[in-house]
Amino acid sequence: MCNDFTAEQEEAALAAKGLNRREFAAIGTAALLAAGSTGAFAKGKAALKEATVSFKTDDGMADGFFVHPAKGKHPGVILWPDIAGLRDAYKEMARRLAGEGYAVLVLNHYYRSSPAPIMNSIAEWRTPDGQAKLKPMIAAITPEGTVKDAWACVNFLDAQKAVDRKRGIGTQGYCMGGPYTVRAAYAVPSRIKAAASFHGGGLVTDQPGSPHRLLAKTQASYLIAIARNDDARAPADKDAFRDAAKAAGRPAEVEVYNADHGWCTLDAPIYDKAEADRAWGRLLALYKGL
Repeated sequence: MCNDFTAEQEEAALAAKGLNRREFAAIGTAALLAAGSTGAFAKGKAALKEATVSFKTDDGMADGFFVHPAKGKHPGVILWPDIAGLRDAYKEMARRLAGEGYAVLVLNHYYRSSPAPIMNSIAEWRTPDGQAKLKPMIAAITPEGTVKDAWACVNFLDAQKAVDRKRGIGTQGYCMGGPYTVRAAYAVPSRIKAAASFHGGGLVTDQPGSPHRLLAKTQASYLIAIARNDDARAPADKDAFRDAAKAAGRPAEVEVYNADHGWCTLDAPIYDKAEADRAWGRLLALYKGL
């Protein structure tokens, strides 16, 4: 997770770029996205339609970002952002996936506390004010709430003309959103058929409701992409998840990537394009089964 341990790797990554946190934050999200060559994602792809959306959940009205090809019906995808929430970086990541032929809903998982954006970049989370702002919002998200949110997201997607209900739904999550993907597959096994976690935290815990203990009640295939520094702290977790998937009869690709926590997120100090692109390729391979 995004804690003091992973912050050390971020500091080292910024130092290698000749930047400190203040300078990195001053660059701005737009410049960071441009540096990640995200503008090239849409080249040669179908035209997209996008909108800010809202829909009802058991706990209120959720907001999100919905993007999909302008024509046709496509498999739906639920995207759970990292700890800093729905913002421009994740909208751009959703556009990239939509360009591959998916109808993508990015949920503001903090909707119980505030509409998005909560923060404009992951850099804000590292500030004292940012942490003070987010901690009560994080505490408002429970495993039970995530299960209910997954139902609401599936209901939203299945009501959209752009979504092909004959195909399964995929779900992907980053950082704290990683375990939400398993809970979503557990919540709606008849619809969610593929789940991916990128540098996710809390996939394996000692709690009865730990995500790895839910696999037998899902019908999804899994991609579990682990950061090397997360693996260094909990090296047994990958084996526990892999063993649980095998016991549950669920296909699971579990791999430690040669990158640190946050490497897939476009505005993260630790963003690693080469390893992010490799994880992206595995995600697309997973979603072919939808």
